[in-house]
Amino acid sequence: MVAGTAWGKVRALIDDKGKHIVEAGPSVPVEVLGLNSAPEAGDQLVVVESEGRAREITEYRKRKRREARGAMTSAASLEQMMSQLKEAGRKEVTILVKADVQGSAEAIVQALEKLSNDEVAARVIHYAVGGINESDIELARASGAVVFGFNVRANAQAREAAAQAGIEIRYYSIIYDLVDDVKNAMSGLLDPALRETFLGNAEILEVFNVSKVGKVAGCRVTEGKVQRGASVRLIRDNVVVHEGELSTLKRFKDEVKEVLAGQECGMAFANYQDMRPGDVIECFAVEKIQRTLDDIG
Repeated sequence: MVAGTAWGKVRALIDDKGKHIVEAGPSVPVEVLGLNSAPEAGDQLVVVESEGRAREITEYRKRKRREARGAMTSAASLEQMMSQLKEAGRKEVTILVKADVQGSAEAIVQALEKLSNDEVAARVIHYAVGGINESDIELARASGAVVFGFNVRANAQAREAAAQAGIEIRYYSIIYDLVDDVKNAMSGLLDPALRETFLGNAEILEVFNVSKVGKVAGCRVTEGKVQRGASVRLIRDNVVVHEGELSTLKRFKDEVKEVLAGQECGMAFANYQDMRPGDVIECFAVEKIQRTLDDIG
C-alpha cells in the first residue's frame, strides 16, 4: 500500500471498536498498521500489486517534491530566517506545527493567528497531530518554514533530513513558550521607530563662497549646541526648506565636533548651497528604537 510518500504492507486492520478485522469496505473507519512512516492528513491510501511498485511510487513522489523545491533555500534557525526575511523585505514568519493532540494544535494555531497585524504576520503552512516525519521536513524546506513540535519528537529519518537541509526543529511542552518565541521573532521584523532629539539652533549671519567647498554659512549658535554628524534642517521664515547633513563644522579654521550656544562657527551643507543670512539651522539627532508587537497592540 502507498499513502503520500509512505509505503508498507498491511500488518493489521483495527476498527473503531478496537477489534482486529480481516478486511474493510467503503465508508468503514479503520486503523491501518504497517506503513514505514506517518502519512499526511488527507493523503489517499492506495493498494498496489507489489512492494517494488510501492517503492517506485513513493520514490517518484519524493523526487517530484525535491524538484518542486527548486533553488529555494531553507532557514537553518528561527534567527537566520528572521535575518533572511529582513533582507528580502518580507514581513511574515512561516511555521509548521506538529502536536500530540488536535486540541493543542488548534490552540497553538489560534494563538499564532492573533499575533498577526497590518505590519507582520505569522503564517502556519501546516499543522497536524503526530510525530515529525520526513514529509514535514520537506514541506518546511520548500516553504522556508521552521518546524515546531509540541509534546512530540522527530523520527530518525526526519532528524537526518533536517540536519542535511539545515532545518531547525524546535520542541516545546508549554504553549506560552512557543508563542512567545514567535512573538519575539515577529517583533524583529518590525521597522524601528524613529525618535528625534533636539540639539540646538544656529542663526546664519553671513554666507561666504569658499574655493573647493562652495558656500559656507557663518553662524552663531543661539540655543543648545550643534554637532558634527548630526542631522540638520534649514529653516527660512519658519518654513523648512532643506533637511540633510553638515559637510563642514568649523570654529575659526579648525574642524570641531560641536559648537555650544553663544559661539560662532562655519557650517556647510552636504549637496546644498542655497543658504541666506537670517536662515536658522536646526540641529537634531535621530535614534532608531526597536519596536515589539506589544507596541502595536
